[in-house]
Amino acid sequence: MEAARRLGEVGPNELARGERASASKFLADQFKGALIWLLLGACVISAALGEVADAIAIGAILLLNALVGFFQEYRAERAVVALRAMSAPRARVQRDGHSVVIPAAEVVPGDLLLLEAGDIVAADGRLREAHALHTVESLLTGESAPVEKETLATGPATLLADRKDCVFLGTAVASGRGVAEVAATGMRTEMGKIAGLLAATGTTETPLQRQLENVGRTLLVLCLGIVAVVSAVGLLRGMGWLEVFLYAVALAVAAVPEGLPAIVTIALALGVQRMASRHAIVRRLASVETLGSTTVICTDKTGTLTTGRMEVRDLWATDRRELLRVAAGCNDAELGQTGAGDVGDPTEIALLRAAALQGIRRPDVEREAPRRAETPFDSTRKRMSILRADGVLYVKGAPESLLPLCTSGTASAVAANQEMAERGLRVLAVAVGKGALESDLELLGLVGIADPPRPEAIDAIARARGAGIRTVMITGDHPATALAIAREMGIVRAGEDPALVLHARVTAEEKIEIVRHLKKQGEIVAMTGDGVNDAPALREAHIGIAMGRGGTEVTREASDMILTDDNFATIVAAVEEGRGIYDNIRKALVYLLAGNTGELGVMLTASLLGLPLPLLPLHLLWVNLVTDGLPALALVMDPPTPGVLDRAPRPPTEPMLGRAQWIRILWVGALEAALVLTVFLAKLGGGDVALARSLAFSTLVFCELFRAFAERSRKLVYWQVGAFTNVHLIAVVALSALVQISIDHLAFARSFFRIEEMSGAETALCLAVGLIPVTVLETRKLLRFSR
Repeated sequence: MEAARRLGEVGPNELARGERASASKFLADQFKGALIWLLLGACVISAALGEVADAIAIGAILLLNALVGFFQEYRAERAVVALRAMSAPRARVQRDGHSVVIPAAEVVPGDLLLLEAGDIVAADGRLREAHALHTVESLLTGESAPVEKETLATGPATLLADRKDCVFLGTAVASGRGVAEVAATGMRTEMGKIAGLLAATGTTETPLQRQLENVGRTLLVLCLGIVAVVSAVGLLRGMGWLEVFLYAVALAVAAVPEGLPAIVTIALALGVQRMASRHAIVRRLASVETLGSTTVICTDKTGTLTTGRMEVRDLWATDRRELLRVAAGCNDAELGQTGAGDVGDPTEIALLRAAALQGIRRPDVEREAPRRAETPFDSTRKRMSILRADGVLYVKGAPESLLPLCTSGTASAVAANQEMAERGLRVLAVAVGKGALESDLELLGLVGIADPPRPEAIDAIARARGAGIRTVMITGDHPATALAIAREMGIVRAGEDPALVLHARVTAEEKIEIVRHLKKQGEIVAMTGDGVNDAPALREAHIGIAMGRGGTEVTREASDMILTDDNFATIVAAVEEGRGIYDNIRKALVYLLAGNTGELGVMLTASLLGLPLPLLPLHLLWVNLVTDGLPALALVMDPPTPGVLDRAPRPPTEPMLGRAQWIRILWVGALEAALVLTVFLAKLGGGDVALARSLAFSTLVFCELFRAFAERSRKLVYWQVGAFTNVHLIAVVALSALVQISIDHLAFARSFFRIEEMSGAETALCLAVGLIPVTVLETRKLLRFSR
């Protein structure tokens, strides 16, 4: 009855479930941004004017863009399991003098949790009993080694990692047994506090989203300004309202690259696919490019930079084999049969693995000399001993506890112990004696144990440094251990201040503050982590990266990207992809806007000169969506440029379209406009407006198609980039050119586009003029960059 009353007061022992985005929200998110709304307006106006084909074309491209983004992000989101999966499903408690197993959700403050090896702690509690009890708390503190527990009370101001008299929700019992009185449940636990921090942090807009929003606003202002000027000029000349409006609509269509939203979305989706093949699952499309902008990678240590598994790193002994044999014999852990399913304390498992490499197995030791007596490890003695049937006592423990008991083998042991400790190793001493008494022991040697760094992560950190990206280690581990790993991995180099790139014994709140501080400095921050204590910082960073194998569900839910191999090197590979994607989007944007500038130049000049419309709105839509859109899509399929990681990250404040890009857009657009108008005016002199319009239409299409080959690189000509590294572009240009020629010679197509049939000579003329822009661009590269 009392348990039920308390459950009613405090509520169930559950973490608040993370709020899940609905399918409708995902779909609505695809229609955000100035450019999208501009296109929606153009679609509505076209439909109102009876230009059904125009309205359908714009509507189709908007729908395609929305569906690609929706399905990619919705599918990724559904793959992430709920936050409450972190909670232990059942718990063993003592009630009414009896041990009972109840659902973890029914645990209340005051319950006595009965804990043993293999249990997941169901709530926060204070220990009443602890018998060789060790828990793994890395998901909360980042400390890789199991924590020895004791009943001696600590103060409320004690750091979480040092509260040895407490156990915490979601942590695992590595060895021993204990009894804990429940002090907090649900959202009042340490894990619940972190879940609350996670809910309080919001998502961060990516650099690409800001850049594209700025481009969209610029185009919107440009479009409205041009429409206003043309309308005013037309009305002053006495043109009718309908004629002025048609001109304005045509100019608006010419100003807006209708295919851009879909091209950006598809470029990011292609990046998602490439990253998946490199062990990275992207949950938010925009996160693909964000990695390419990254200037700082804040990384957890355990499981990301290191293997996440304790390993013998060094031995100090005269007879290493005998040292490992005794260490395996003074051991309660068990190795799995197939390399998995190990049971016991991670430190003891590391000793058994090292012994197994020398052909020494604990069952053989047990069989050769069975146990006769044992004294288990405890926090006071800091050692354990086992008496074997042959009368030999096997002892292992902390050097400060064991060395004073040794009368031989200790020469230089103190110095060796200090040297290992300074390298961040956890040091164990191993000794033997005669009889049951722990005295007159012979020291066999010292064992240095640590969670070793991933070799590929060391190389990846060097590559990141070469790419101008700073790696910052943020861990809850001991400062000495963290510094040793940071130096070994090249995060801290000789002469560098560790405080700039290393933060140890850090809480979840402090991790968020570090990320916020870096963001205030203008850095683009990627944050990695696997523990629950990492989740709020992952949400706060520009891009949060969770571990897929060793990580917790809460970090995956808070992340933008998940590493399926838990490898820091995968992050650097993803940075390379991200930079390549940004380059491709920029080149596609320059290609599209140069074409739109040419269209604007044609339409604006004709309007100011009082000429008939050289191009109809439907012609401009065809160019923007098909003969521009498809080559632009092929351009974003380009592989990352070799050496993309050899340059520094672009400044976060650098616009996607800088001075160099705008100069190129304007002069290329002016060149194309001049060519199209020349062809139009030459044929208009014969009095046939429809035929002049036909030539102008085809000339513009061919100028755009062939120019795509020159847009693959700003400095290298087409064959230097690699003629066949993007076969999609060759296929698209060839097919689109054939389609355009067919339009000019098929009656139903001419009727749809309202153009006249051209002769073979006129088609050849359009093709020849269409080759001029690409020839000029490639010749300019040869003259400027091949010296």
